[in-house]
Amino acid sequence: MATLKNYIKVTNDDDDVFMALWVTAVSRNVDDYCGRQFGSVTPVEERTYTPEYDRRTGKWVVEIDDLQNTTGVAFTNSDDVAITDYTFEPVNALVKGMVYERIIVNSGIGSCNSLTGAANDITGSALWGWTAVPSSVSVGALLQGNRLKARRNSPFGIAGSPTEGSEIRLLAQLDPDFKTALKPYRRNWWAR
Repeated sequence: MATLKNYIKVTNDDDDVFMALWVTAVSRNVDDYCGRQFGSVTPVEERTYTPEYDRRTGKWVVEIDDLQNTTGVAFTNSDDVAITDYTFEPVNALVKGMVYERIIVNSGIGSCNSLTGAANDITGSALWGWTAVPSSVSVGALLQGNRLKARRNSPFGIAGSPTEGSEIRLLAQLDPDFKTALKPYRRNWWAR
């Protein structure tokens, strides 16, 4: 909240209740727009995923939640046997300040559903998420937070004065610069 207050040049505590609401709303805007949650869970959480077979590579692909810290990561198959032969993708994600989004399992997926030929779910334990929020995400959040502040003073969605030629319409959409700042971090979850 202090960063937003500094950005929009608020020096008193009069609007702290509104600021807290704006920070929460903007955080959900970021999560929703990007299809991810920036931040990290603690302690380690267990999550379940469904592998999909890739006929082209002959391997199982598992779309996982964002993962930047691979310390202590563990995957087990439906028979509760550790899966150790896998690779994280995108391969150079961490070098580029991004996160791993899937694993490619080379072996150890375990039993398959005899009716569908599909693998049963696997379980992953990790510190899911981002170790640090990217600066572009922070900038986008500040832009959207400033937009909410401006919206407070324009209840009908119009700011400025038509007589002075400074009228602008605050449309019910995300700030265009917010979208530009966050575009590299959007995650598309494709249905297979």
